Amino acid sequence: MQPFSMLDALVVPIDRPDVDTDAILPKQYMKMTGRTGFGPYLFDEWRYLDPAEPGDDCATRRQTPAFSLNQRRYQGAGILLGQANFGCGSSREHAVWALSEWGIRALVAPSFAEIFRGNCLKNGLLPVVLPHAVVDALFDAVQATSGYRLSIDLHAQTIGEPEGTTHAFEIDPFSKAMLVDGLDEIGITLRHSVDIAAFERERVALEPWLADGIAAK
Repeated sequence: MQPFSMLDALVVPIDRPDVDTDAILPKQYMKMTGRTGFGPYLFDEWRYLDPAEPGDDCATRRQTPAFSLNQRRYQGAGILLGQANFGCGSSREHAVWALSEWGIRALVAPSFAEIFRGNCLKNGLLPVVLPHAVVDALFDAVQATSGYRLSIDLHAQTIGEPEGTTHAFEIDPFSKAMLVDGLDEIGITLRHSVDIAAFERERVALEPWLADGIAAK
C-alpha cells in the first residue's frame, strides 16, 4: 500500500453520525470479485437518484446535487470529515477500498467503528480521532470556506488548520509504523522472510516427519 507521512488536502464533509458501511458501499457491490472498481459507487444511494448494479456506467446516472461528493467545490478531496461512529455496520473492507479509490487518504471524526478503523489502517488510510467540539468547528469552517484544506503530519501526530491552529491526535506505534512504511501485517511479516525460512529448515531438521506429512498432502 502507499506509504503515508504528510498530507495537505482538500476536505469533503459528510455531516451525519453513524454512517454505516452499507451507506459507504451498498451490498449489491459485494458481488464484484476484484479489489478495484468501487470508487464510482462510493455513497451510491446518496450520490445518485437512479439505482444501479455492478458494472453500470455511473457517468449516465442522475446525481443528487446537494450531496457533497457531487459538488464541484469538493472534487479532488483527500480528507473526509465525518461525525461520530463513522464506518459502523458490517465489516466489509470494500467500503475502505471505495473511499481509497475515490481519492480519500485520511478521515477525521470524533470516533470510528473498530473494524472499519482497522480496515482503514490495513489499506493505507489514516483515521484521525478529534474531540466533538473540534470536529464541529471544522465542519463550520469547511462550510464557510470554499477550498478548505487541512494538513496532516503523521510523524508529529498533528493536524493543522489553514490559519495555523494544530490539533494533536493519538495513534498506536504499530499502526503508525504500518502507515509510514506502507506495509500491512503480511508485508511486515515478510520482512522477516529470511528468519522464517531458517526456522522452517531447523524445524524440519529436528522433526523431519513434518516435511513428509506436508509432501504427502
